[in-house]
Amino acid sequence: MTDRYQVVPASYVLLLRGEGERTEVLLQLRVNTGYMDGHWAAAAAGHVERGEDALRAAVREAREELGVTIAPADLVPLTTVHRTHGNGRPIDERVDFYFTCRRWTGEPQAAETGKTAGLTWFRLAELPAATVPHERAVLDALREGGPAAIRSHGFG
Repeated sequence: MTDRYQVVPASYVLLLRGEGERTEVLLQLRVNTGYMDGHWAAAAAGHVERGEDALRAAVREAREELGVTIAPADLVPLTTVHRTHGNGRPIDERVDFYFTCRRWTGEPQAAETGKTAGLTWFRLAELPAATVPHERAVLDALREGGPAAIRSHGFG
């Protein structure tokens, strides 16, 4: 048997409100995570767990990180990003599934203490400079009309 290339899957939920140029996305300021701390990122995101599909992971992450309930039918697939850090470490080979959502139950709040310095709504046209780069690329493409179904990030 040969060693096979492996990737780590993750699901991202982009909560959106407003329309057109007034569309806003909810972002969290990362702290104490060991990755891109001090940067703004999707308010709900995380690894897909064993036995779970990307859709169920998105629903779970929204509940765990924001305290909101999302019906799977309210998640709209946006894009998939295949990304690498190019360092050869298996943990840094990723496939990210992005979903948008405009309907949920509950008020979003920072439910996972210690990993965020807060939540803020930002207009897609006015994202903070310190936004996680691969997420920024997805959000910029969303603002411009929608990203390609599959994107890549970090490959030469």
